[in-house]
Amino acid sequence: MDFHPLLQALILGLVEGFTEFLPVSSTGHLILAGDLLHFNDEKGKLFEIVIQSGAIFALCWEYRARIVSVIRGLPSDRAAQRFTLNLAVAFMPLAVLGLLFGKAIKVNLFNPVTVATTFILGGFIILWAERRKHRIRVENVEDLDLVDAFKLGLAQALALIPGTSRSGATIIGGLLFGLSRKAATEFSFFLAIPTLLAATAYQLYKERALLDINDLGMWVVGFVAAFVSAFLCVRWLLRFISSHDFTIFAWYRIAFGIVVLATWQYGLVDWASP
Repeated sequence: MDFHPLLQALILGLVEGFTEFLPVSSTGHLILAGDLLHFNDEKGKLFEIVIQSGAIFALCWEYRARIVSVIRGLPSDRAAQRFTLNLAVAFMPLAVLGLLFGKAIKVNLFNPVTVATTFILGGFIILWAERRKHRIRVENVEDLDLVDAFKLGLAQALALIPGTSRSGATIIGGLLFGLSRKAATEFSFFLAIPTLLAATAYQLYKERALLDINDLGMWVVGFVAAFVSAFLCVRWLLRFISSHDFTIFAWYRIAFGIVVLATWQYGLVDWASP
């Protein structure tokens, strides 16, 4: 079945926006959607990078007041300076390890068994993390210190393993390190801004030869779809965690891991394409 390019862009934008900030791995869902839509070639991979920026800007819009406040306070406000330093420290592990081992990880770990295993294992880790007794010592992101930030950065770096989920690793790591559910989730949001912006800019630069003005319509549709769906998802998640834990996402990950194995076993999805 052939899909109209704008319909492909709309669907992939929605998938990106609804999964980027949930602990379910947006990459895995984009691989599945891209394969089903027959849009998993090099241009399709570039498109995924473009629409990721829509999700980032949705996050920036949701937290625009706090972001502006931090920027304005940087010259003299100690709280703003500490918050920015925490983000910088948390960002470094993924940035350094990604530059050092990114290619090797794609070559050696981006395969169906690894993706399915990390989906399922991540689900069981979430179940374990939610069932253990929580000892909360950090209620708000403003209360984090540099050690907390670095540990969260190490947790986020686990997302280099395909299928792990950047937000999931950061949030669950936060729970294990003593953050409240709200603090862990919000810090994963704030940390996503420099992380995803840097990754998007780097990949766009590397793949700049594939950029084509004739694809502008697709980019706009995908960007807007990702922006709107990510905005709605972030607001929904913040309400959800006020009265729920992450158990539902754990079972979803386990089920999705089984889907990965089944679609690979029967040759339905090309999970070998990073």
